[in-house]
Amino acid sequence: MFQLEEKIWFWALGIIPVIILLFLLLQFWRYKTQKKFADLPLLKRLSPNRSLFKSVLKVIVLCMAFFCLVIALVNPKIGTKLETVKREGVDIVFAVDVSKSMLAEDIAPNRLEKSKQLVTQIINNLASDRVGIIAYAGKAFPQLPITTDYASAKMFLNNMNTDMLSSQGTAINEAIKLAKTYFDDEEQTNRVLIIISDGEDHSEQAALVAEEASEEGIRIFTIGVGDVKGGPIPEKRNGIVLNYKKDSQGETVITKLNEETLQNIALEANGAYINGKNTNDVVENIREILNSMDKTEFEAKEFADFKDQFQWFLGFGIFFLLLDILLLERKTAWLKKLNLFNENL
Repeated sequence: MFQLEEKIWFWALGIIPVIILLFLLLQFWRYKTQKKFADLPLLKRLSPNRSLFKSVLKVIVLCMAFFCLVIALVNPKIGTKLETVKREGVDIVFAVDVSKSMLAEDIAPNRLEKSKQLVTQIINNLASDRVGIIAYAGKAFPQLPITTDYASAKMFLNNMNTDMLSSQGTAINEAIKLAKTYFDDEEQTNRVLIIISDGEDHSEQAALVAEEASEEGIRIFTIGVGDVKGGPIPEKRNGIVLNYKKDSQGETVITKLNEETLQNIALEANGAYINGKNTNDVVENIREILNSMDKTEFEAKEFADFKDQFQWFLGFGIFFLLLDILLLERKTAWLKKLNLFNENL
């Protein structure tokens, strides 16, 4: 486990492409100037020790020096001591709809990206609760088991897309069934399943499965993303809309937010339905719901001690700077004899 203490210094890495650009401009200017005032073959004979390879090598070494110094400023830390700590919280499983209908742009930027934003903001406002993630379309697929590692949760969340599951549809019932396997009886806490979807579920079993989950102590909250008026499903390539999805009759498919399905599921599982249009409202509602629940104590392992690692990168940075200073732009005698780069030809 590692931490990055001062991430803001990553912006300083922008100096590397600037160095490379300035070097290329210098080489271009030098070439144009020499061509204007001297014959290039003659100039090569007059300065036989001039080496383009050494110039390129110096720039590469300089860029490596800046890279190491920037990483030193960021100060990466490595966890060295793992401890078991006791926490109080709620087990929360997020089931995110990744069916093709989630590409509809009736809510900006589209339904799936809005879903990711909602889950990310909810996680950002959690304290000591454990989270898990499920992706579902025609089938449900486990993404992340119950954990307190919020950084991993957000990483898995960001990688979710509509191509990750080949089976299309919106089988909410499959997501609920899978969520029931996430909760550990030996570490019993309040069990919460949050379903984020447009509600276009064609299975009548969803409400029935939700009722069964409720009997096992799982409360289901549903968040609807999209617009009840609906919108077409774009088919894109490289970010450009090529067409819109059509049905078997050649008509453009209009997908709509089905709030009734989501409301029924939440009702059967002692939960509530929340419209996902306003992110702040969703986060506030979920926070109030979780705060009203009794917290159950559980154990979790986490790194309690981190050691700085900046000194390694600082040392390499200084080494590369000294190497850049000592490197000369003219050909090295022994390297010239080897002629590895055909510079004499």
